[in-house]
Amino acid sequence: MKKTPLFDSHISLGAKMAPFGGYDMPLQYGGIIKEHAAARTGAAVFDTCHMGEFRAGGEGALRDLERILSCDVADVRVGACRYGFMCNAAGGVVDDLIIYRIAESEFMLVVNAATAGGDFEWIAANVSGATILENISEKTAKVDINGPAAPKIVAAMMDGPLGGLKYYNFAKNSYRGAEVIVSRTGYTGEIGFEIYCAVDLVKGLWDDCIGRGAVPAGLGARDALRLEMGYPLYGHELTVERNAAQAGYSRAVSRKKGFIGSDKVLEAAAARQVLAGIALDGRRAARHGDAVSAGGKEAGIVTSGSFSPALGYAVALAYVDSCFSAAGTGLTVISGKNEIHGKVCELPFYKNATARSDINLYL
Repeated sequence: MKKTPLFDSHISLGAKMAPFGGYDMPLQYGGIIKEHAAARTGAAVFDTCHMGEFRAGGEGALRDLERILSCDVADVRVGACRYGFMCNAAGGVVDDLIIYRIAESEFMLVVNAATAGGDFEWIAANVSGATILENISEKTAKVDINGPAAPKIVAAMMDGPLGGLKYYNFAKNSYRGAEVIVSRTGYTGEIGFEIYCAVDLVKGLWDDCIGRGAVPAGLGARDALRLEMGYPLYGHELTVERNAAQAGYSRAVSRKKGFIGSDKVLEAAAARQVLAGIALDGRRAARHGDAVSAGGKEAGIVTSGSFSPALGYAVALAYVDSCFSAAGTGLTVISGKNEIHGKVCELPFYKNATARSDINLYL
């Protein structure tokens, strides 16, 4: 089990640890509900050093990445980033990631921890000799700070200004005189940042966030927050066995180019099942792998489920046959010996998140 550079900090804070993506990660500190509330109403800080980061540059980088990634790359501006998939030839998702355009011919790819090793091999096998590829994961650390109070906290920590930074844009800044990347992205739905820095800088950054009022938060709160937003988690909503078209992220799939697996992703029959949000009756949560039925007929399978602290009832994501995916459709989740009734609803479940808001309203 690997440890992030912040492992000792988690232990000193009394975190309950759990394995995730090959790392020993904090599940919770003071409680999932408290940590969740901090992200929605104040500020929560997450250790995300386990994520993988690759650099791709050279005269072949743009051309090669256009073929490897499902999203359009050429029109990503320098200083902007974009969500996309890497697919295999059958249209299954090798991983989901964010691509950052650092310069005209330089990119950074941020991938999931559990798949990082395989991702690098996949990319390396599919780029030309004109692309320079480097795995910078071991020398890159990252913390996420999200919530309405996050902009003021981060603005007070950085040497340069934050004002004007838009959603899914990033900028180089400095912290304690060292260069960092501050990105208006995250996995909670709330306004905030992913901050990339050198490994020897991250403990100071973490402690500074907490010292200025951010609540340390673990995987439990992070999962509830992302589920309320309907965000997919690799290994649950996204897998190599599941066609990317079924996830419903049409903005992450280009129809203007060919990419690995595009013929399978774009074919009409690909979306025979679609990812749907289900609002359940009561607090009992559905679990990954639970069956879904409609009118007594088999309809699909749950990929993620949890009680929603923000809404006061349980929610779930499930792949269901497309004929059962319309908002308002009644569905039943078979969870062990229990039947949990609910209905399809439009995503996100939680409608009041601040991620896309004008940053200047929070500075």
